[in-house]
Amino acid sequence: MAAAEAAVPAPGADVLGGASLPAVRRRVQWALVVSQILGGLGVSTAVALAAVLAQDIGGSEAVAGLASTSSVIGTALLSLPFAALMARRGRRVGLTSAYAVAAVGGLVVVVAATVRNFPLLLVGMAAFGAGNVAGLQARFAAADLAEPLKRARAISVVVWGTTIGAVLGPNIAAPAGSSVAPLGVPRTAGPFLWGTAVFVVAGLLLQLLLRPDPLLTARALSRAERAGTGGGGADADRADERSLRAGLSAVAASPRARAALAAVAGSHTVMVSVMVMTPVDLGSHGAGVELIGLVISGHITGMYAFSPVMGWLADRIGRVSVILVGVALLACATALAGTANGHHAQSAAGLFVLGLGWSAGLVAGSALLTDAVPQQSRAAVQGLSDMIMNAAAGVGGALSGLVVAQAGYGWLNLLAAALLVPVAALALPVVTRRRT
Repeated sequence: MAAAEAAVPAPGADVLGGASLPAVRRRVQWALVVSQILGGLGVSTAVALAAVLAQDIGGSEAVAGLASTSSVIGTALLSLPFAALMARRGRRVGLTSAYAVAAVGGLVVVVAATVRNFPLLLVGMAAFGAGNVAGLQARFAAADLAEPLKRARAISVVVWGTTIGAVLGPNIAAPAGSSVAPLGVPRTAGPFLWGTAVFVVAGLLLQLLLRPDPLLTARALSRAERAGTGGGGADADRADERSLRAGLSAVAASPRARAALAAVAGSHTVMVSVMVMTPVDLGSHGAGVELIGLVISGHITGMYAFSPVMGWLADRIGRVSVILVGVALLACATALAGTANGHHAQSAAGLFVLGLGWSAGLVAGSALLTDAVPQQSRAAVQGLSDMIMNAAAGVGGALSGLVVAQAGYGWLNLLAAALLVPVAALALPVVTRRRT
């Protein structure tokens, strides 16, 4: 009898093509990590000099933040279309398409810099933001097949994969600029040409390696499990997953989902608003391109290198507790950066802590958001989350240049810190409710 029971396959075993679920999880995770290394390299190589490029072409410090802001807005606008594409066709098609659009955007930026056309630069930066869509959605791809109690760690490992490329990127911005000089391309646009090439490689690797598709596999396993227990059919599942209204309803119905969405959006907005204007502030206090690159590298190290620690803590002590840790870190970061006044070491420390706070908010918030909504609504909710977080950060980035031009970098940090109040206000009742 025992032998007969052992011979009966688990529900959905045929979906995995004979492989074990742990083996599939490992294969998918490694494919995502490799793509994150490349994607992080492509994005960070270019973003290190985005504000400098915008200031050069636009001719004013007030518009310096608009390049990175356009990228963030592009990420926001493209998040839902790519999420819908993933809901229909799976993560592999959605992620590779995002990298393709980002590569085209990089080429447009290079052309805009060459002909010194500021509006065209903003268009290219918006399309370049698709690289961020791919990087952000990859964390949810890691959660598709993860065990619920290890979901934050699965997300954090993929986020960590960005570290290698993201740290190297700002430091190769100068060689990237020098390499395009013989082509008549401005040095500050060289990183975007390199970013284009890297995005193409990342997309091709995902097309080859992200098999089986994690989202489609998770759905198939869920359908097979429900079929084995007499649950609902697949048609309702597909309709819910593609519905933005279903995503909004799922978030509105869950205090935990609302707290998670606030944590992800708030952390990202504070980070982007401060980060995009830091190179300009450093430059105004005598810092060169090499020093700016080092400071941004330290910031990116804080963002990604410690994400596994944040994932482990989120699984161990709770998602909301780590969100509150992130709020405290971000508040400390704005205090350090906002009072640096030309002390480059203090600016560097502030940007590093800013990255840590972002990591805590993103990893714990993403895991909590996935936990808080039904499986059939997750794809819609995840796309909604990325749209809101990048739209909010886009507004913050757009205003950051104006704030610095009119009031100064210190006031920018103070206003950014104020955005943390609603995040804490939504998270604290969730902690209280769990303890009662």
